Amino acid sequence: MKAAFLTGPQKIEIRDVPEPDVPEGGLVLAVKACGICGSDLRRWKEGPPAGSGGVTPGHEASGVVVAVDVRCTRFNVGDRLAIAPDVHCGKCYYCRRERYNLCDHLQFLGITPGFPGGFAERMALTPEILENGVVNPMPEGLGFAHAALSEPCCSVLATHDRAGTGQGDTVVILGAGPIGCLHVAVAKMHSARTIVTECSERRRELAARFDPDLIVDAACEDVVARVREFTKGLGADIVICANPVAETQRQGVDMVRKGGKVLLFGGLPKASPMTTLDGNKIHYGEIEVLGTFSYHPRVHRRALDLLADGTLPADKIITHQFPLGQIADAYRMAAAGDALKVLICFEKE
Repeated sequence: MKAAFLTGPQKIEIRDVPEPDVPEGGLVLAVKACGICGSDLRRWKEGPPAGSGGVTPGHEASGVVVAVDVRCTRFNVGDRLAIAPDVHCGKCYYCRRERYNLCDHLQFLGITPGFPGGFAERMALTPEILENGVVNPMPEGLGFAHAALSEPCCSVLATHDRAGTGQGDTVVILGAGPIGCLHVAVAKMHSARTIVTECSERRRELAARFDPDLIVDAACEDVVARVREFTKGLGADIVICANPVAETQRQGVDMVRKGGKVLLFGGLPKASPMTTLDGNKIHYGEIEVLGTFSYHPRVHRRALDLLADGTLPADKIITHQFPLGQIADAYRMAAAGDALKVLICFEKE
């Protein structure tokens, strides 16, 4: 079979490798679609872990079961599945309290060595993945490309659960990449007003298809002043920092109202993870600054249902699809910022 391997900084190649054996108690999935995530792009730029010899990335996958071990009773050949990357240990302090996304021993498909990802024609899903990972049947009528979008939808849905987004709230999304646009869609699903700030003209154009109430050019406008103007001086109820830029976190504290929430969704680069926030504004304004990372596995089922019934507009998010043989082009497209979600699709639906 063919599989992609990340072999160096901005180097990804296709190799012919043996098909995986059926794991004892597990199954083999024929991958049909897999999305390129922002974390995939970061690793593409950095290269694989030292000494790994190359890794198969991809963790936003969907496909069909083609082989099942007799000890696996949860799934059958022909089942259509969507998967997400997180595999928790089930034993640590956080897992015992069902805070699985905070697991001390969290592993990730397509990222952790020994857990090859979805940019391959076949994936082996072990009992550990089936029991402690995120694997769910696709709803009837949901296509593989749309199902692959379920994973990024999960973290966005979980963020709005944490924020308590509700009717009439003003939600600012700092960054208009695929995740930022999903934040707009989910905020609007909750009947909130939405403001998007973005430096890239192309991404502002793409964000417009989600009908936010205001789009601000962060390259040449005072984004804090525009938000204050839009809210008649009050400030936003919720600010979501959906990009890896420390300056937007500072802006978030400056533009949120007293008692509001600033959610740090986008992680900062490992080489420069520090940020500076106005402690007095946070203190005297009783502003909540919250970190958001990943999601509870049950959110994945909800994301699939919302994609299946059309509540989440998958067609607006997915802008480009490539075959596996053109994965290098797909990565370059995703990195250029001219696309939203870029998928690798193994067959046309």
